[in-house]
Amino acid sequence: MTHLKREASPKRWPTERKGTTYIVGANFNVKNGVPVLIVLRDMLKLVQNRKEAKSAIHSRNILLNEKIVKDEKNNMLFFDTLGIIPSKKYYRLELSDKGKFYLNEINEKDASTKISKIVNKKILNGKKTQLNLSDGRNFLSDMKCNMNDSVVVNLKTGKIERCLPLKEKSNIIVFAGKHAGSKGQIESINVEEKMAKIRTEGKEINILIKQLMVTE
Repeated sequence: MTHLKREASPKRWPTERKGTTYIVGANFNVKNGVPVLIVLRDMLKLVQNRKEAKSAIHSRNILLNEKIVKDEKNNMLFFDTLGIIPSKKYYRLELSDKGKFYLNEINEKDASTKISKIVNKKILNGKKTQLNLSDGRNFLSDMKCNMNDSVVVNLKTGKIERCLPLKEKSNIIVFAGKHAGSKGQIESINVEEKMAKIRTEGKEINILIKQLMVTE
């Protein structure tokens, strides 16, 4: 997908609902991220149009998860990092308490890691364990992790640094559903019902485990 109607664009995108008929679409996973063009033009306001965005990209000045961006339609997913080489500025895509994507400015060191959720776990031939992550990455790992735990991925080495277990007192963020963007701490977990009770902003709410991610 290269374009979509503006009125049909994801509600999480920080773009105006009124304007040109069409808006750039992501080249994959359109609902769970923001195209680099929109990040540079509408969120950071570093460029004014698609031509300027392409120029910055062709100059190899934009990093997405520590890799040079080659297409303005590349999708920046939740918790992905973006680097602007000339200004040495770094950002992480996060969710506001309104459920909207926004860029949180971070330092260069933090830009080299990313938290992602384990959505599946497989035992392959040779008893090797494969962890499938929420951002589409797959890792062979001997680390003791379970489904719904999170892992910290080193974007420079392409390796998992550590596991963040889903357990009571773990810090979490809700990334889907009507409470998307809420941050809090797990009070209790109901494995049978696949629910977790979390405390956020002084109140307790029940969230499906599949809708939350453990953070540091």
